[in-house]
Amino acid sequence: MFPDRQHGPHRDWKYEVEFLDNIFANGAAYTVGKVNGDHWLLYLTNPEEEVSISLSVPPAINTIYDLEFPDYTIEILMSDLSPSARERFFLSSPTDDPSLQAVALSQSLGITEIFPSHLTTLDAYSFSPCGYSSNALIKWGEDSSFVACPNGTNTHPGEGYYTIHVTPEEGWSYASFECNVPLPPSRLSPNDPHAIPDLETLIQRVVSIFEPGRLTLTLFISCEENEVDRGEKNPAEAAQRAFRAALGAPIGKQHKKLNGIQPDGPSPRNYKRTDKINYEFGGYDLAFASFELVS
Repeated sequence: MFPDRQHGPHRDWKYEVEFLDNIFANGAAYTVGKVNGDHWLLYLTNPEEEVSISLSVPPAINTIYDLEFPDYTIEILMSDLSPSARERFFLSSPTDDPSLQAVALSQSLGITEIFPSHLTTLDAYSFSPCGYSSNALIKWGEDSSFVACPNGTNTHPGEGYYTIHVTPEEGWSYASFECNVPLPPSRLSPNDPHAIPDLETLIQRVVSIFEPGRLTLTLFISCEENEVDRGEKNPAEAAQRAFRAALGAPIGKQHKKLNGIQPDGPSPRNYKRTDKINYEFGGYDLAFASFELVS
């Protein structure tokens, strides 16, 4: 955010790429998105030797995608947070226990309800005078409705994480959310607030907390190489539809109520998509999209 204040080689993407190329023989650097707008800098490299790993995947995920997903990462990168959203991350007075303060804040904002609280172990910290960081472990394999087997029992010990980091200062406010729980784009059954959310619901819950003016979403999904065109079953396109469905409809009172905020708050917020890009890498699909607030 302040490249002139960084130590080298982190002042310029070009120098970072040169630094990494001296370490990795097979690296590849990408700028995903508009060079003169919101974009994402990405560097990929593969192990020098092929490693064969056998991974089991929950049947529920296979049913939805007809693919295995041993690796999955969603990032929601949010800028220009609303004044009311920023204000919540400023401490009114110094605290002797930043972690305890952060837990109370997490509960009041609905962060503890992004995933079912009984499946989540949260470690959070409130900075003085402002700022917030949290890391959570999610035992998504214990949600029988999410990874149900035909016999109704859960046989997959799935665990994942999410991280949140917030810098709420006016003029450069920013919040990031990252998670590796493999979520379906949408649920086949009615949404249960006590169950693992689908991707669309997750996005709505996160965005309703931070109320960004601009945001970028990226989703990496592992896939089989050299596949034929999967059409409607393409996981990147399924993710793009979830992005659009989550942000194309007004986000506001109905989601704020779920997040523990009273429904008489600000009017619902509408977003328009400003960029959409899909990439196919070796063994991975990437869905990238940017949105901005229109009302």
